[in-house]
Amino acid sequence: MFKNLIKTLIFFLLNALFFSSAYSDEKLIDELKKGKKIIFIRHAIAPGTGDPENFKLDDCSTQRNLDYQGFEQSKKIGLFFKKNKIPLDIVLSSEWCRCKDTAKFISKNYKTFNALNSFFSAKFQKNKEKQILDLIKYLENWESKNNLVLVTHYVVILEMLNKPVSSGEIIVTDRKLNILGNITKY
Repeated sequence: MFKNLIKTLIFFLLNALFFSSAYSDEKLIDELKKGKKIIFIRHAIAPGTGDPENFKLDDCSTQRNLDYQGFEQSKKIGLFFKKNKIPLDIVLSSEWCRCKDTAKFISKNYKTFNALNSFFSAKFQKNKEKQILDLIKYLENWESKNNLVLVTHYVVILEMLNKPVSSGEIIVTDRKLNILGNITKY
């Protein structure tokens, strides 16, 4: 009898966790539909860390890129925005190919913005301060009734929001960069 009680409690706890998570995703989607949110997205799955030594911004073959899983994840992210009819102002992407390849599934009209570029490797760390200041200035001047999407890198999101993120993770903030929630299941 005690075992049945434990099993029942576990069943209800797991259901509560599942449904509260689903409910919070629905609340977050409702917030996105209202517009005026800033959406940070870490690029989709691109195996490895950093970029090769021979990295060239204008040559994707020298970069760490999305794999098949990453392209599939990017498609799901794009479908998430379309399926939920989330109003978008503009989609901005890092100039890195893995970010552009993620952004193009959200909007074919995405634009690149160098303030979203990675500064993970020593080669680009000198750009960090200027990039963050440029990004902050852009966000302070951004005004729209729709949502702003920023497709970028782990280090940029960590610097801006003090939040570690996984590949393809969507972080939703208000205009003051208060985190409203995150989405990992699309």
